[in-house]
Amino acid sequence: MHVVSISSLKGGVGKTSVTLGLASAALAAGIPTLVIDLDPHADASTGLGARANGKQPIGQMLKNVRRARLQDNVAASAWQSKAAEKKSRTRIPVLDVAVGDAFTGIYDRPDLRTRDLRRLSQLLSRTSGYQLVLIDCPPSLNGLTRMAWSASDQLLLVAEPSLFSVAGTERTQRALELFRREFAPSLGPVSVVANRVRKDSAEHTFRVNEMRQMFGDSMVKPEIPEHPEWQQIQGAAYSVHQWPSKATAPMLSQFDALLKVLMSSAPTQNAQS
Repeated sequence: MHVVSISSLKGGVGKTSVTLGLASAALAAGIPTLVIDLDPHADASTGLGARANGKQPIGQMLKNVRRARLQDNVAASAWQSKAAEKKSRTRIPVLDVAVGDAFTGIYDRPDLRTRDLRRLSQLLSRTSGYQLVLIDCPPSLNGLTRMAWSASDQLLLVAEPSLFSVAGTERTQRALELFRREFAPSLGPVSVVANRVRKDSAEHTFRVNEMRQMFGDSMVKPEIPEHPEWQQIQGAAYSVHQWPSKATAPMLSQFDALLKVLMSSAPTQNAQS
């Protein structure tokens, strides 16, 4: 499995939207994918149309980490049934969700013990069958985000082309380097993606160029543009690849390209499985 955390220490930059866009691209590509919703607000679970329905949400699994089996408690995304209608019955795409819940908030504190940082890693170590795992992190540098980073092969930082977001992304990178040295020396690449970019905005053009200078090769393309239908798509709990509008076609190709960038960092054997 290739485990990717989608993070930002500043709220409101579209971190969950990027997670959902990548999940949509993975479903369309037929990549068996698990989305872990670590944000106590559980917006990713809502957007994926996933409910626990008697199974343990991710907070309860983290609490009962020695006994819980993640694969026994995941929920299929509502997007999956829509995708199955377009696919052969012999090959139904897989998009599962470890449903988020407010209970995860007990771990979202700055003084989480080192052994607690390994709880998600323990759950994933007993999990198989997925090629990609996407972790939607809360917008903080508390326990849940560090728990996700401990379990990840790669990090994707989401930033808007605005002064405060760019500054927040720089702070995140500094925090990451400290975290890597202390807890996760084998942590893989850290990438930055610009989200909600308006091509007709001089401020956005300036900030994107500033980000390229600051973050260098870690700044990935494509940039994700602002789209007028995005809020409607998420409100309907739809995959962007399934949305019945030709206007979203450019956004599909951008999420497809971003997914390809992430998967290019996966171990070769995973990419071929």
